[in-house]
Amino acid sequence: QVQLKQSGGGLMQAGGSVRLSCVASGFTFRRYAMGWLRQAPGKEREFVAGISWDGTRSAYDDSVKGRFTISRDNAVNTIYLVMNNLRPEDTAVYYCASVRGAYSGAHYHSENDYEHWGQGTQVTVSS
Repeated sequence: QVQLKQSGGGLMQAGGSVRLSCVASGFTFRRYAMGWLRQAPGKEREFVAGISWDGTRSAYDDSVKGRFTISRDNAVNTIYLVMNNLRPEDTAVYYCASVRGAYSGAHYHSENDYEHWGQGTQVTVSS
C-alpha cells in the first residue's frame, strides 16, 4: 500500500522558516520524481517545487524561487521542503506527491501528473 506521510508545518510569522517532510512507503521511492503542491483557500491546487528521481534536478514556481528548497534522501525515502522568508501569501495546505512514471524529471506543474498524495499539512503565515 502506497503511503506518503507528511510532517511539519503549523503557524509561523512572516519572515520565518519551516521544514516540511514527506516519508514514502509502499513503492520504490528512489525511482520516482516527487513534488510539493499547495492549495490556498478558494484557490486551485498549484505547483510549488519538484525534484527528479535522482535528486539532480529541481524546479520551482516563480513565487517561491530563492526562498524554498526541495531535497530528497533516497536512503530514508523522504523528501523535504525548506521554506524560508515566509510570506502571508504562502498560507496554504501543502501536499507532497509522487510523479506518474519512473525516472522522471522535476518539471511537473499539473496535479494530473501526480499519482500518489500525502495527507496535506497546513502552513499558516501571519503578518
